[in-house]
Amino acid sequence: MRGALARLRRATGLPVAFGGLVEPGRRRLRISELNGAATPALRGLAVTSGNGLGGKAVALARPCAVTDYSLSRQISHEYDTAVAAEGLRSVLAIPVVVRRRVRGVLYGALRTAQPLGDRTLNAAVDVARDIEQTLAVEDEARGLLAAARPEPRTGPAAGSGAGAGAGWEQVREAHAALRALAPRIADPLLRAELLQACGLLTRGTPPPAVALAPRELDVLACVAAGATNAAAAERLGLRPETVKGYLGSAMRKLGAHTRGEAVVAARRAGLLP
Repeated sequence: MRGALARLRRATGLPVAFGGLVEPGRRRLRISELNGAATPALRGLAVTSGNGLGGKAVALARPCAVTDYSLSRQISHEYDTAVAAEGLRSVLAIPVVVRRRVRGVLYGALRTAQPLGDRTLNAAVDVARDIEQTLAVEDEARGLLAAARPEPRTGPAAGSGAGAGAGWEQVREAHAALRALAPRIADPLLRAELLQACGLLTRGTPPPAVALAPRELDVLACVAAGATNAAAAERLGLRPETVKGYLGSAMRKLGAHTRGEAVVAARRAGLLP
């Protein structure tokens, strides 16, 4: 959210930006970040769905704007005191919508009463779309991690048999999917966290003696999940010949002569689950 507000100000030229996420399980937004604000009046403000400009954006799941906040008849005025304390007049509110659910709101504002044109509105919407993509990737990653944790088995069959094998196939599929997601994440810290999570899905083996480049491991993870070179290329956003090159390099490092041998060697080395 903090980075998005900085981008919103750069993209729109608006001097003030603020925003926050909708609280889980509630139709209420809490403003958590400010950029360009002169006072803390808006920080921590809880905005209920339907109330004020941001609440209207949450309720309608579409962008909303007013030319003069305190005088507008298009919104209710529960938050006029905080808005006036910051000296805001023209304000826009852009909802962040992921899978038809509003997850947050970005605001941009002027301290003068003047119309906010389509160019400004469209630039703000583009910033919100970036957040939506980031949240969607995070949701997908969490779902894959959850799917990769097979339920513990008890009794004589624990750790063996078809159930355990199926569980590890889930782990392998999730590992490949998570590695394919990682390059799509622009935030380096979030990308590092996701790759760290990939490491948690590998068996608890000693540090590997063979070092593979990240893309070599990405390709090998896809192969381990049953993907062809063409399918791996599509998943990773690479050309098929590039995938072939990475796979060949990984095979040489692992001393393998076939794709299957490379996967087995990588698992023995603790590089794959």
